[in-house]
Amino acid sequence: MPAPARSQSPTAEARPGDAYVQSFARGLEVIRSFSAAAPRQTLSEVAGRTGLTRAGARRILLTLQTLGYVESDGRLFALTPRILDLGFAYLSSMPIWNIAEPVMETLVEQVKESCSAGVLEGTDIVYVLRVSTRKIMRNTLGVGSRLPAYCTSLGRMLLAGRPDDEVLRLLRASKLEARTRHSLTDKDAILAKVQQARRQGWCLVNQELEEGLVSIAAPVLDRAGRTIAALNISGQANRTPPRQMQETMLPALREAAAQVSQRLLMA
Repeated sequence: MPAPARSQSPTAEARPGDAYVQSFARGLEVIRSFSAAAPRQTLSEVAGRTGLTRAGARRILLTLQTLGYVESDGRLFALTPRILDLGFAYLSSMPIWNIAEPVMETLVEQVKESCSAGVLEGTDIVYVLRVSTRKIMRNTLGVGSRLPAYCTSLGRMLLAGRPDDEVLRLLRASKLEARTRHSLTDKDAILAKVQQARRQGWCLVNQELEEGLVSIAAPVLDRAGRTIAALNISGQANRTPPRQMQETMLPALREAAAQVSQRLLMA
């Protein structure tokens, strides 16, 4: 499976004002410089990835080390499990994920395919909850994993909750590349798919992210009817062709998304 794309910095387009704390923003950039491709880094590598001086990167790394978020063997730096506290604070503060998990577990038991929940963050989707089947699948995604929105069912469903001008802005900011021979890379063609998802209330993507991978998504709505998250089912095209997924799994997926939305109203 293609490596998840690193999201653009959320502060990349921001214009700092009087309330902007630059040192804090730089600390977050240092944390974000670690990834599956760079789990352990030297001081010079951190400085290079963040655009900081070696002295600036060193101060931040030593601060994070003192707080227990970074460890070092004297040359290489790495994040510690304590960094998960930052992500857990988000998950635990949002009742939607506690509400969604049992619904997703029931759905997975029913359709015998994996189910994920995701939100839109910049040009990416971020997985916030995942319930897998016991089948061994080549693509394994965990909470916190990122994928580009333009070529995923979750992403297009989440984009469908935004106005067209915002969708186009996000597409212009995305690196639209052909991940497979099926991938759409033309902004207008992708926008048309997003508009279709908005009209029909669901989105199917056939092998645009990865050869053989098919997924279908439905929105989770808040009290005002706005799309705040999406659920999807993913499977292998040779086992569950797109038409079969649409006919046999879409009704259950839409019902699950509706249940989560309804329970949010009572939360």
